[in-house]
Amino acid sequence: MRENPLVLHVLGARPNFVKAAPVVRALGELGVRQGIIHTGQHYDALMSDVFFADLGLPEPVANLGVGSGSHARQTAALLVGLEEVVQEQDPDLVVVYGDVNSTLAAILVCAKLGVPTAHVEAGLRSFDRGMPEEVNRVVTDALADLLFATSPEALAYLAGEDVPPAKVHLVGNPMIDSLYAALPRLDPAPVVARLGIPDRYAVATLHRPANVDTAEAAKELVDAVLEVSRQVPVVIPVHPRGKARLAEAGLVDGGTVKVIDPLGYVDFLSLVRGAALVVTDSGGVQEETTVLGVPCLTLRPNTERPITITHGTNRLVTPALLPAAAEKALADGAATPAGELPVLWDGKAGPRIATVIAAWLKGDNLAPASQAKRPE
Repeated sequence: MRENPLVLHVLGARPNFVKAAPVVRALGELGVRQGIIHTGQHYDALMSDVFFADLGLPEPVANLGVGSGSHARQTAALLVGLEEVVQEQDPDLVVVYGDVNSTLAAILVCAKLGVPTAHVEAGLRSFDRGMPEEVNRVVTDALADLLFATSPEALAYLAGEDVPPAKVHLVGNPMIDSLYAALPRLDPAPVVARLGIPDRYAVATLHRPANVDTAEAAKELVDAVLEVSRQVPVVIPVHPRGKARLAEAGLVDGGTVKVIDPLGYVDFLSLVRGAALVVTDSGGVQEETTVLGVPCLTLRPNTERPITITHGTNRLVTPALLPAAAEKALADGAATPAGELPVLWDGKAGPRIATVIAAWLKGDNLAPASQAKRPE
């Protein structure tokens, strides 16, 4: 290993930025040289640029500006762009996050170039290969050299896929680190006032391909959300993915439905913190509502984050069941987690990850997650 090794972080979508910020900060405190590659998978400024400011991330060393497109076109563009940047930067380790196409492309490029990689949020599984994200997760974990798991069940899933235990480290959830760091700034009142919505409201985030990529699915989803809006006003920050499709299905601003542009990290979580209910198909929102104690209804048949159900405030529902589930959640009031918060969701995941990476860069061998004592 070189005397002054370089770590690159590949970030492509909003959740990546949230997960990376604590890791980047902790590595910086350890004096590790590092840089960020922003792939531009989320090309809207409100979907990415504002997150850099909200999370205190440094300017990227490269911005590929890949933008949107089909999975094949987007991934192909990412492969070409990332290969060039990785060869130019010559990193000692590339860190990838989550399960987006940028993550898959980076892990493939590095595997071909012989560049070591680390995967933050390893071992999450929905066991639904119909989800593009599930394919990305499985491939990424098969190729990564270091795997950082956010919850204990991930260890069993990785073991079942014959991932060597020496690669795996249970570190907790860096997305929760960012949430805890932001808590003092999460005030719903100014966001609610700016949007002109009542104090009691629901928030909905909808973007999964299975929910928005066909006219039939989008119509079923929108009809269910409109039913909920008859019980409580619903605020919907609309993701660029599926925006036109949802509008065609009848999701328009007006009455008890407030359709808005994407929000920055602090504004969005402030809105969630003050909500009576959250309806989502996002993985990260399931985790954030678990910690914030906000009732969450997830419009999916499965989740790669079952710990948000066993230890959180999350419940899986179909569009047909959504109105009744929303009525019950609103009647029950503020949610409480089903048990203690998940192990190591304590705001210290970033430093744990940084410690492992720094030791790995020095050539030290740390005990794998299945054998190590619980980190302090």
